[in-house]
Amino acid sequence: MADTALLDRVRHIAAEAAAMAYARFGGSYATWEKAPGNPVCEIDLAVDRLLRERLEALLPDAGWLSEETADDAIRLARRRVWIVDPIDGTRDFIRGRDGWAVSIALVEDGHPVLGVLDAPVRREVWSASAGGGAWRGDRRLTTSDRTNFVGSRTPVDVLPARDRDLLAVAKPNSIALRMAMVASGDADFLATLRWGNEWDVAASILIAREAGAVVTDAIGRKLRFNQPRPQFFGVMAAAPGIHAAAVERVRSRAIVALGKR
Repeated sequence: MADTALLDRVRHIAAEAAAMAYARFGGSYATWEKAPGNPVCEIDLAVDRLLRERLEALLPDAGWLSEETADDAIRLARRRVWIVDPIDGTRDFIRGRDGWAVSIALVEDGHPVLGVLDAPVRREVWSASAGGGAWRGDRRLTTSDRTNFVGSRTPVDVLPARDRDLLAVAKPNSIALRMAMVASGDADFLATLRWGNEWDVAASILIAREAGAVVTDAIGRKLRFNQPRPQFFGVMAAAPGIHAAAVERVRSRAIVALGKR
């Protein structure tokens, strides 16, 4: 079980970072694209600098992996690594929407042991420690008890025609917040069929797992963090009673999509 005092300190650091971002939310700042369709803004970078300063002071022996920092292979030699997304859901941040959060995870020996999401516009703080449960504020989280995949709720903009037996629910831009919806029982499952980065989901995967969800890649394989290439293809988070059915629904599509890369 992760140190509860350490989790409290990380919550405070996440709150400081979230307050910094929120103070500029809806204001004027520089934005650009790192790649087509991949926006970033100066607030991402400012929050990243703050988080690195605070978290490295907290655990000087831990490595560092962040969306907004050039990767350094030295992290691969560290047992513990901070995996951070300063603003997960930058597109919503830039558009003045509430679907973004500061995401912080501590990974040990390839597995998340501590995770915090701070979504200041929503006034939501999600946190988890390995073996210590998952929480939104002071409420302990548990996934839905759904066992019938038909009718399951998933956060998407539009359902494909072949999935019209499911139910679309509101989708924040932040994938971390979408996964947290599974943890809290506000959604039954989440699936992605594309390459994703470790920093997008490291914190939320622990939150979902500690709430009772089953989390794998889209093909049903286990996920491991702090890899040389910090990516994996697809993420599946689901209530335990429907995870197998959810993987069965998307596995063939994931294999086809993976083969096209």
